[in-house]
Amino acid sequence: MSASYTRPMLPAGTFSGRTIAVTGGGTGLGRSMSEYFSALGANLLICGRRSEVIESAAQEISAATGGQVLGLSCDVRKPEEVEAMFAAGAERFGTLHGLVNNAAGNFICPTERLSYNAFNSVVDIVLKGTYNCTLALGKRWIAGGTPGVVLNISTTYAWTGSGYVVPSAVSKAGALVMVRSLASEWGKYGIRLNAIAPGAFPTEGAWSRLRPPELGPNADPMKRIPLGRHGEHQELSNLAAYLLSDFSAYITGACITIDGGTWLRGAGQFNALEDVTSEQWDDLQAAMKRKRS
Repeated sequence: MSASYTRPMLPAGTFSGRTIAVTGGGTGLGRSMSEYFSALGANLLICGRRSEVIESAAQEISAATGGQVLGLSCDVRKPEEVEAMFAAGAERFGTLHGLVNNAAGNFICPTERLSYNAFNSVVDIVLKGTYNCTLALGKRWIAGGTPGVVLNISTTYAWTGSGYVVPSAVSKAGALVMVRSLASEWGKYGIRLNAIAPGAFPTEGAWSRLRPPELGPNADPMKRIPLGRHGEHQELSNLAAYLLSDFSAYITGACITIDGGTWLRGAGQFNALEDVTSEQWDDLQAAMKRKRS
């Protein structure tokens, strides 16, 4: 019998008649959350930059859950593509009810080694992409007198900061402040905004960038997790679904941490990389260049 935390939490039909948009919904945690929302009855609008990946994910989720899923290619850094995505979603499903700002970009690197373009690449996706999507859908809701829910996937170093992921820390901090600010400003429109700060939830893409084998034991987060295990995707999906649902109707402006207690053992999720040598960073960057070529 599986542990209870690996099983779905909310009742069937929780999202019947609702449409939820998930950025970065074709892979990793975005994919896991999307499939659970669909299983709970939601119509899904998922987007990503790689059309073949997002279209395949939409077909697979629909086949698994029987739900309606629209997968669209969209670069969240570009407001015109975001507007077009939401217009297509509204044409297909009618009203959009929820948004999960999940699209992200991140990699570990000493900040002095970063180019301006590398710094901008993370900020543009994580911060600009988040406010592009939030503004575009928020304006639709306000103009139509429609209540809505926004959920940001944040991180614990949004409030502590962290070395070696500074572009991400800057971006996540700004996005979290936006959640808290708009929760106050847009509450009068019936719009709620919350965030989740996940800890270690293994995914193929993020793990290869943030826990590369070239760094050896320095990249192992298990030593800093009081509960002694990684998170399960269903645990995060359960929390996300709860915060998007009417069961959390009196929660707004919150950021809920789900990290097994990791952040309590020291600020900055990646500060332990202080022990990585310059030679190890050289090896890692050379390996990353080989993967891109």
